[in-house]
Amino acid sequence: MRPFSLLFIFGILLTICSCRTDFSTVPSNGKLVFSRDTVFLDTVFSTISSSTYLLKVYNHSKKDISIPTIKLGKGLASKYRITVDGMQGQNNKIFSDVVLLAKDSLYIFIETTPTIADANPDDFLYTDEIEFDNGNNLQKVKLLTLVKDAVFLYPKRVNNNTTETVTFDDTEFNGFYLDENDPTNGNELHFTNQKAYVIYGYATVPEGKTVVFDAGARVYFHTNSGLIVPQSASLQCNGTVSETSQSENEIIFESDRLEADYSNIPGQWATVWLRDGSTNHNINHLTIKNATIGLRIDSQDNTTISIKNSQIYNSSNYGILAQNAKITGENLVINTAGIATLGCIYGGNYQFTHCTINNYWNGSQQKALLLNNYKTNKTPTAKDLTQATFNNCIIYGAYADELFLDKNEAALFEFQFNNCLLKSESNNSSSLYNFKDNSHYNNVILNQNPRFLDIANNKLNINNTSAAFAKGNPAYLIPLDINGKSRTLPPDLGAYQSVPFAN
Repeated sequence: MRPFSLLFIFGILLTICSCRTDFSTVPSNGKLVFSRDTVFLDTVFSTISSSTYLLKVYNHSKKDISIPTIKLGKGLASKYRITVDGMQGQNNKIFSDVVLLAKDSLYIFIETTPTIADANPDDFLYTDEIEFDNGNNLQKVKLLTLVKDAVFLYPKRVNNNTTETVTFDDTEFNGFYLDENDPTNGNELHFTNQKAYVIYGYATVPEGKTVVFDAGARVYFHTNSGLIVPQSASLQCNGTVSETSQSENEIIFESDRLEADYSNIPGQWATVWLRDGSTNHNINHLTIKNATIGLRIDSQDNTTISIKNSQIYNSSNYGILAQNAKITGENLVINTAGIATLGCIYGGNYQFTHCTINNYWNGSQQKALLLNNYKTNKTPTAKDLTQATFNNCIIYGAYADELFLDKNEAALFEFQFNNCLLKSESNNSSSLYNFKDNSHYNNVILNQNPRFLDIANNKLNINNTSAAFAKGNPAYLIPLDINGKSRTLPPDLGAYQSVPFAN
């Protein structure tokens, strides 16, 4: 036999002899190690599935083990579902004889779809456990989910197997009109604090109607969803000051993604759009979080929008985008936006007092405040900016120039900053940035740090070390701050009365 053939046969024999013919295991001894002892699946709405959560299980021993059972404590009746290393088991609830190799780990993925009836009526928590093994070797990992009861508002399916839409400016939106006599939900134009509301698509107020939000109302918008208030319709947000840190009397608009990882992600839903010709808007104690544009406000036919004691955070484009609008703002806080936290464009009439306007977006071109008196389509079109007055305000941010003034000579461009802290470090030669010009700038503080408490978590409070401390003019005093605290004299700049920070 030739040498090559001998080597070939020898290699085959060696391979056969070296192959393991069985995977012997020992029973689990109750010493599994887990990546966490409790899995919190955050908050879900009744009947809506949660996100998927991960639990890792480790075998730190030197032996391959077999776990007799991995199962949910409530068995087949559990509202949780698990997969174990890609296996589905019995209805995603019960698994038998699961092998875990020495010094290895397995992955358990967890989901849930509970209803409010499944939750504990005292705290609205739905709980269960994942049980590993039994008897003396029994180990458990707790599962916990907060369940919110909710009213779901969405476009209904129509006869031709499509869903409702609304059309504005020749653009069709996936949306629907709120119905004050809906057979299921009752008056959809009145949002109470009894249940949360979840909106899919654009909820639209019928022309001539008013949508009302009570103090404590909670509204959650799905991706590409929002609220539209069209011609002759009105928005009334009747929030009040809260007594606790739970913001129990604040009206809150945010995304329907309630997981902690999504708490500060911009652009999760669209906008609140107050369209041209809408009227008589009053907004008090409203918080808007994580939208594309927090408030989009078009021309209001010379009616004034009142926005008081409100907060807008983490907008992917603008916190407020106002186009030739008329706004009075008091105790307003806007933080972080991809273009500008406050954009007042195409003219208009604006007065903001005791407002904190800040931008710490992670980019290079963003502004805290943008003012202009034109817009560009094919050719520039100018509109008068008859007033843009800022009193006792803070306008600040991460970059050298947080103030952007853009004037078209074809229209008025009237602006005034009185007793404001401004961030503007450039050597801009435009006369618009002549901070010694008293016709536009009175007692402004330039480029001094307001020392906000925690910008990343939208806490723009100040204390007595802030450059904004006691620098306001009593002539523009709003007696109570955004939290209902009495202002001292001389007042602090911005929306918050200064308080000591906890160590």
